[in-house]
Amino acid sequence: MSNKLLSRDQFRNNVFLRDNYKCVVCGEPAKDAHHILERRLWDDEGYYLDNGVSLCSKCHIKSEQTLISCSKLRELANITRVIIPEYMYQDCEVDKWGNIILSNGLRLKGELFFDESVQKILAPVLDQFCIYVKYPRTYHLPWSGLVTKDDRKLENTDHFNGKEVVVTVKMDGENTSAYSDYIHARSVDSRNHPSRNWVKNLHSQIQFDIPKDWRICGENLFAKHTIEYSNLEDYFLVFSIWNERNICLSWNETIVWCDLLGLYNVPVLYTGTWDEDLIKSLYKPIYEDDRCEGYVVRLADSFSYRDFRHSVAKYVNTQFSEDLKGRHNWSREQIVQNKLTYK
Repeated sequence: MSNKLLSRDQFRNNVFLRDNYKCVVCGEPAKDAHHILERRLWDDEGYYLDNGVSLCSKCHIKSEQTLISCSKLRELANITRVIIPEYMYQDCEVDKWGNIILSNGLRLKGELFFDESVQKILAPVLDQFCIYVKYPRTYHLPWSGLVTKDDRKLENTDHFNGKEVVVTVKMDGENTSAYSDYIHARSVDSRNHPSRNWVKNLHSQIQFDIPKDWRICGENLFAKHTIEYSNLEDYFLVFSIWNERNICLSWNETIVWCDLLGLYNVPVLYTGTWDEDLIKSLYKPIYEDDRCEGYVVRLADSFSYRDFRHSVAKYVNTQFSEDLKGRHNWSREQIVQNKLTYK
């Protein structure tokens, strides 16, 4: 029953029954069957027994404000199975509203953060949020070769039908985000590594031209990971730019900002209306004598961070997936510098 989707009434009744109709925090009569993780984070609204706890009105407000953590609520209700939306990953601790909690206690702004109602409820803890954002993991297209057991694959591509898309080369580098005052790899608290020195130097030259709370996301290609490039335009290739509202700019706006900042974008394979058969045929090396990891599809229009998983998807070449098997982590190996076109 704990992993069975319930109706709203079933959810309320079963949560109260399990918790003996008492608030799991203070023992007062239960008034609310509280979603541990907000139902808007779920595609199916999250009415699962293990996603609910019984709370009194006072403790409900504290839990909504995240003053009582999700893990504490599970502990008090003797819930041993952490149930989360399918697109989330077990290696990240999140609060009620889906904001990632870092090891130092600071939080990253999640997909619901900028919702006006969420801003109001989180007022007591807004000082715990940092401005930096972890780049989301990208779903694989249905015909993609999987790389790891943690990868997610789309069941279909119906949400792209009729939409204008941009297909770009998936570069084999390190996902990097640059702000006006900071730069980091996919993990916001990533450690230093010699392969990041070049892109850090680039960042020092452009950071004062990046609008406050914006971020430039791209691939750091200074060092070889699996593919050794011999003909790159630059060591940092931009694939998206996000504004202060966590909105990904349209592709046309992204190109304009790249020009303004003197940056290069990832190579484009196709721009136009979604055509699944055509897009399936796009895989090819874009650089002479270089292999290609695959390609990435994104909406040509702007989209919110909340809608990322419905706006971006990737294809990874099966051969590239095979090449990854048995390889050591590139960051622990001797650096092999990729080559630029003009060098």
